[in-house]
Amino acid sequence: MTQQGVRWTADQVLALAPDAASRKAGSKLGAAGPWSEAGSADEGTVWGLCKGSGNKPYQTVIDIADASGPAYKCSCPSRKFPCKHALGLLLLWAGEDGTVPSAAEPPDWAEQWIKGRRQRAEEKRTAGASASSPASADPEAARRRAERRAVRVTAGATELEQRLTDLLRGGLAGAEQAGYGLWEETAARMVDAQAPGLAARVRELGAIPASGPGWPVRLLEECALLHLLDQGWLRREGLPGGLADTVRSRIGLPASADGPPVRDRWLVLAQYDTADVKLTTRRIWLHGADSGRTALLLSYGAAGRAPELTLPVGLALEAELTAYPGAGQLRAALGEQFAPPAPASIRPPGMTTAEATDRYGDALRDDPWLDSVPVTLDRVIPAPDGDSWQLADADADTALPLTPAARARPGLWRLVALSGGAPVKVFGECGHRGFTPLTAWPEGSGEAVRLC
Repeated sequence: MTQQGVRWTADQVLALAPDAASRKAGSKLGAAGPWSEAGSADEGTVWGLCKGSGNKPYQTVIDIADASGPAYKCSCPSRKFPCKHALGLLLLWAGEDGTVPSAAEPPDWAEQWIKGRRQRAEEKRTAGASASSPASADPEAARRRAERRAVRVTAGATELEQRLTDLLRGGLAGAEQAGYGLWEETAARMVDAQAPGLAARVRELGAIPASGPGWPVRLLEECALLHLLDQGWLRREGLPGGLADTVRSRIGLPASADGPPVRDRWLVLAQYDTADVKLTTRRIWLHGADSGRTALLLSYGAAGRAPELTLPVGLALEAELTAYPGAGQLRAALGEQFAPPAPASIRPPGMTTAEATDRYGDALRDDPWLDSVPVTLDRVIPAPDGDSWQLADADADTALPLTPAARARPGLWRLVALSGGAPVKVFGECGHRGFTPLTAWPEGSGEAVRLC
């Protein structure tokens, strides 16, 4: 965005939409008709006036250079971020037809918001640096809080071990008759014990009985993993440091990014949201062009609201990432950003389907509770496999089945259409349930295509 000749694609803009309705409404506003006094500036801002149902047009301004992704301000009454007007303005800007010219100065109403936002961001950054300094911290108080929480978690883990013992002693068939209520009660006890990771896994256990053919096997597998996590916590003093950090993370204890900052040009591989009744979680996968590292950014929003951090797929940003502790953990925190996100021709290196399964197997040594690992498959072809689908290696007699969730998404047909029977490069998550494709690139040149 620092170079006005480089614009986003329409697909990258629409990836910012909080829901399908906003995507549709924003697309209708991506034409010049309702807009006036639109403009953009080299430092990464776009503004314009959009005619609405009233006499006064809506004032819309977007800061694309914000370190945590685009920031928006619109005088419309919508509570969605971005609203349809912001999406429409970005689509208009992405059109590269001169409708949104480069202007020397934004209007007063836009400039006031831009300056105020950046000043608050700088104050927040300065305050955060001050709060994290050793002089302002009370390590003794923090140690006492950690000890008290560890005692509660230990009590919860011990109680959960007894619950699992009772389940296995009585037989798995009894789990179907007991119903979900007992599991929810156990999960609530884990919340009281300040072990949200245990609570989440208990709720997953409660959903398995009577969930379809083979549920007793799945229940036994998940019970074994939960028992392993319990024992990992109860015997954490004897674990290697990295594995102990992983156990703490899986239990749900808070941790801070403490690794050395890695500056790189990070390609946005994928972004998708998952939601429950209380929280929306956004996962953003990044690939470092120079370091070759894959990193995961997590951000959260209240139920029904999109998280603030937004990085459209196919863009790259020059920034620092700091890793979180834990063996095999890929989560990182986004630090200082040196340039706003911009389109890039970077592609991650790929591997075969056999190498992908080997990578997942290796990762389980560091984190036995890992559902999947991020991998990029080179030269694979989507193909039907009976009632299911798989990604077949174009150069070897191997294939990866798609997960049930992937088979139910519209992105599968987008992938099939992109391939047309020819090999494609696909990024996704590979685990014990199969492969979930998230982004694809056609052979040769071509833009990234979102599949989720």
